Amino acid sequence: MSKGNFPDNSGIVNLGGTNKLDNNVVGHATQVNNHWASPSSVPSPAGTGLAEKQQSWDIGLVTILSKEMQAVTDQLDLSTGKRLDGLFFATGEVTTDSGTVTVAATQTHSPGQRSVMSALDHLRRHFAPRMWVLVGIGGGLHPEYARIGNVIVSTRVVYYESRKIKAGGQVQPRGEERQAPARIVHAVNAYFTDRGEPAQIRGQARGHRKRTFEVFPGLIGSGEAVIADQDSEIRGFLTGYNDKVLAVDMESGGLSQYWQENSVGEAPNPDWVVVRGISDNADQQKNDDGHDLAARNAAHVVRELLPYLC
Repeated sequence: MSKGNFPDNSGIVNLGGTNKLDNNVVGHATQVNNHWASPSSVPSPAGTGLAEKQQSWDIGLVTILSKEMQAVTDQLDLSTGKRLDGLFFATGEVTTDSGTVTVAATQTHSPGQRSVMSALDHLRRHFAPRMWVLVGIGGGLHPEYARIGNVIVSTRVVYYESRKIKAGGQVQPRGEERQAPARIVHAVNAYFTDRGEPAQIRGQARGHRKRTFEVFPGLIGSGEAVIADQDSEIRGFLTGYNDKVLAVDMESGGLSQYWQENSVGEAPNPDWVVVRGISDNADQQKNDDGHDLAARNAAHVVRELLPYLC
């Protein structure tokens, strides 16, 4: 895509040459090398339309719930119904201040870490995106930031399922933390520099358009549990692990794991970011009432982020 007035990131997103980027990943002091290969080594996306016109799309976007997918297709004006190998995708071109961004989106088979990894693989096989975006709803943990409808933009994920079972049934949590590539951290920082921290957005759902909501950078806690207890051990562990863990979901850990495990070899490895709208406070009052507002606010923030990410 055209970069406009934004810094030239051609060494990262332009597949016109063989470029190499070294990223330091938080989590077990791992150093990852991403090798961006020439276009000849990138598989041509299958299908028709835009997929036939280019070898690599800008954004591969994943949602979990139907409300999240509806919010994404509305906010980004994507066309639905593209069917490849029995899978359904929404695709389109999004015009931003810095150029046109191509987006391919899909919904996972089901919630959870494993299903999101399959969805990422489907997008990679058919569209070879340069960037992963996981977008949708999440539960808020921190009372200062967790107002329903607020949005968390995360470049760091804490996977909380790892644990050690000791004698007598005592459980010792062992969190695993991973960070997005440095380029994406800088891009998210630039977004908040331009728009303020917290950034301000208008509500994107019917009945909320005159209300103002806030967008914060922060960490996401991720695991397989649906948390609906103010006093849960998981909440206590995450807030004690880092007080900037602002929300929880069930998929970000799978995204960060997929990225890390594919950071080898010569194939391109997309960057990633997570955007979660707060739909509940992960407590006893948890319900579905805030899903549409949270999903639409999160999709709106993705739209705002595109010129920074691409």
